[in-house]
Amino acid sequence: MTSSLSPPEVPNELYVVNREKLIKSLRAHLSSSSRPHQGFVFLQGGEEQSRYCTDHDDLFRQESYFAYLFGVKEPGFYGAIDVATGDSMLFAPRLPDSYAVWLGKIKPLSHFKEKYRVNKVFYTDEIVHVLLDLYKEKGNPLLFLLHGLNTDSNKLSKPADFQGIDRFKIDMNTLHPILAECRVIKSDLELALIQFANDISSEAHIEVMKNIKVGMKEYQLESMFLHHTYFFGGCRHCSYTCICATGENSSVLHYGHAAAPNDKILQDGDMALLDMGAEYHFYASDITCSYPVNGKFTPDQALIYNAVLDAHDAVISTLKPGICWVDMHKLAEKVILESLKKGNLLEGDVETMMGERLGAVFMPHGLGHFLGIDTHDVGGYLKGAERPKEPGLNSLRTSRELSEGMVITVEPGCYFIEALLLPAMESSKTSKFFKHEEINRFRGSGGVRIESDVRITANGCINMTKCPRKIEDIEAVMAGAPWTID
Repeated sequence: MTSSLSPPEVPNELYVVNREKLIKSLRAHLSSSSRPHQGFVFLQGGEEQSRYCTDHDDLFRQESYFAYLFGVKEPGFYGAIDVATGDSMLFAPRLPDSYAVWLGKIKPLSHFKEKYRVNKVFYTDEIVHVLLDLYKEKGNPLLFLLHGLNTDSNKLSKPADFQGIDRFKIDMNTLHPILAECRVIKSDLELALIQFANDISSEAHIEVMKNIKVGMKEYQLESMFLHHTYFFGGCRHCSYTCICATGENSSVLHYGHAAAPNDKILQDGDMALLDMGAEYHFYASDITCSYPVNGKFTPDQALIYNAVLDAHDAVISTLKPGICWVDMHKLAEKVILESLKKGNLLEGDVETMMGERLGAVFMPHGLGHFLGIDTHDVGGYLKGAERPKEPGLNSLRTSRELSEGMVITVEPGCYFIEALLLPAMESSKTSKFFKHEEINRFRGSGGVRIESDVRITANGCINMTKCPRKIEDIEAVMAGAPWTID
């Protein structure tokens, strides 16, 4: 096992750029409503979490908004940005002497000032004194706190809290939509990290592709991927729980969770659906490859695979600024339905099928999602975008028009999910579209998903994912042919 990649240095300028972007956007918003450029953006970083009632701390990963603005890897920090000057400051926890015994040298405040490129660093027990002192001639300052809905998780972001916060004026409404929108458009520095996460993850997928064998356990595929991305890429965190689904499991959209823990034995004739992506310095990748575990596609497997690949390629060839994401989902559905009709699994008019939302039977999830510091990155329904209500479309994580600098996944799929397929085959509205005898041949076969991470450019897009996709290329790699990540 080798790699042609090495982890890139992460420039601390990245977070300076992110902070400057936020302050510019916030000032523009304040100006538009004739409000003064005063106060502090104030965020609380993440805290270490113990496992239930034990003293075991789970591996810490920073809260995403705090990571975006400050890049701090350690728990227990607060951060502030002066709206008037743009100056940034961190507040570090004051650690006990015992920390040096168990967890290592206690670093001086100057270490964090230099490492995270902020103007000043203080201790967390100095927050009230520092902020009041900076505004002592203007009265108690206003704190812009982060509070708003994440439309993917349907959970609220946590506003900062500290002893003495009641001495400040609070704004809980302004910051969240502005900061979330800043995260939607990626800088060149961010794109470089996302590209590396894609490169090392693509390479790891290829390593799994070369070494998969009938008789293995699904978790061995996960283990190979995690080892490669950590050993060669320094990726201690994965972007999400790996989905290593084979056979019928590949029709379970979020397989791999604790109740379905990637533990099936790979059978000859199974398709594998492997959805795995590494995270590098907070930035995610999200890649899915599908192929037969024995290295050779049957005609039926090739039919479904090529239907999904044609949809994947049709969408990517169309992407550019101004394109509506809802239209791309419909395009993917249409290509898949046309392929299934051509393959003699469906019959009738494809446009009529689209009107009856038959595509959602085979692809119940959305076509893709924004990608960045979170796998399902924020901003999908900002700026008044509304979630569609029709089946399939209501699973879309954004309905926005695309803009230069966005990173979005393209992940069409075709699955044979009994809970959806059987009702559709029996429905008076949709049963007429099925070639029942032919479709029954595919029941229990699972599904196919192909997922790439795509960067929207000024005139089109760039596919950041570098895995083999054509059947002949996959079969060649599985037979031992080389495939390099340029």
